[in-house]
Amino acid sequence: MQKQGIREVAQLAGVSISTVSRAFTRPELVSERTREKVMSAAAKLDFNISRSATALKSGQTFRVALLMNQEITSWFNVEVFAGVNSVMHKEGYDISLFQHIDDARTRTQFFHDMPVLRNVDAVFVASFAIEPEEVEQLRRTRVPIIGINTPNVEAFDATISVDDEQGMYRATQHMINLGHKRIVYTCSAAEESLESSIDARGRGFIRACEAAQKTHDIDWKVLSVPRGHDFADAALAAVLSEETFPDAICCQMDMMAIPLVLKLQRHGYRTPRDYSIIGFDDSSYADTIDLTTMRQDPFAMGASAARKCLKLLAGEELEEPHSTIEPKLILRGTDARLDPDTPLER
Repeated sequence: MQKQGIREVAQLAGVSISTVSRAFTRPELVSERTREKVMSAAAKLDFNISRSATALKSGQTFRVALLMNQEITSWFNVEVFAGVNSVMHKEGYDISLFQHIDDARTRTQFFHDMPVLRNVDAVFVASFAIEPEEVEQLRRTRVPIIGINTPNVEAFDATISVDDEQGMYRATQHMINLGHKRIVYTCSAAEESLESSIDARGRGFIRACEAAQKTHDIDWKVLSVPRGHDFADAALAAVLSEETFPDAICCQMDMMAIPLVLKLQRHGYRTPRDYSIIGFDDSSYADTIDLTTMRQDPFAMGASAARKCLKLLAGEELEEPHSTIEPKLILRGTDARLDPDTPLER
């Protein structure tokens, strides 16, 4: 197919060539309606334009996009960003951050506009799956697509991931091996429109409990609460609402485990005296409250993803395009072997 130019885009959109140029390079100077007409015409003609003179000459923008399903302020996202930047910045690349891609409107707009603008040299996707049609749209940018802890690795040119399912499987096994009989898994409910990497942790918990039931007398349950700023309080209410207080709690993440430890104490439950609890991440403050957890290193993952990206940009073949890391069990002070003869103290 012959590549279409700016003149054809202007004709299809019914605007001047200068208006097309401004729609790409100075969008604030054109109306939203006009820009939508230009973008629609450019998409139909598979036209793209770079925003900088450097890009026009070299074909590179020295800019990469980083897509996140939540805000960057979360521990995981901050560390991923820092890891990617630690490698890409030294090579002269800037990072364009796109947050809250879980919002339907933001998601649709991004995947529609990115192939047209083609204003990045690579795309990083952190912690969520992208749909087949979104993959196809990104492919039109003709740049490397790198996943960081993404569920559908086949959609990417390269990935680096932690084995969330196996990590929670090991965490649950640890609690079972300590002799715990009443085990709950506290988690935030999965988004219907977005598959996140942490959703796999629930599958690990269920798999471990089902396997243990063949040889152990255990009672287990998944306590799923709505996502949002109040998920820790919701998890607390769910645990306290149980007819029999659990003797072990496996948490989807440290951000849920840490508040639970502190708030359950106010209700008279102390760990590890009354129950054991394990988190996932080894995030900030996990060591401060002596939380037993599963460790992952998102900074290292971000840096590894960036190194893969640079090799792809250089046209080099990757020896291991898709890498998986198993999280490490970090034993601290919030777990203990259950003594069945010791009554629950309040």
